[in-house]
Amino acid sequence: MSAIGLLQMYLFLGLSLVGVALEIWALIHAARTPAPSFEAADKRTKTFWAAVLAGAVLVGFLGIPPPIGVSPLPVLFVLIAVVPAGVYLADVRPAVDRYSGRGRRDGSRW
Repeated sequence: MSAIGLLQMYLFLGLSLVGVALEIWALIHAARTPAPSFEAADKRTKTFWAAVLAGAVLVGFLGIPPPIGVSPLPVLFVLIAVVPAGVYLADVRPAVDRYSGRGRRDGSRW
């Protein structure tokens, strides 16, 4: 394998591991957030987000490339699996944190 091929392999491995970490973080947050917080924030239900994020974790985990994983899934599926975690962490998490007692109610970060 050429040096460029080796660099690409390790770069994709690193990106895949970061993606799986984001997916796991989002799933843990969704699991720990009370269900009424989702409805109060006018977002989808806790069950919906937990199911979508669990599927994303599964796809992301199965898509880890060599030398750590065997990657039976195409690269496109692994990239698509990161999207729900990104949407959850960027949009849903701040909204539900306001109603679960984790975030500030006045909307400020500090």
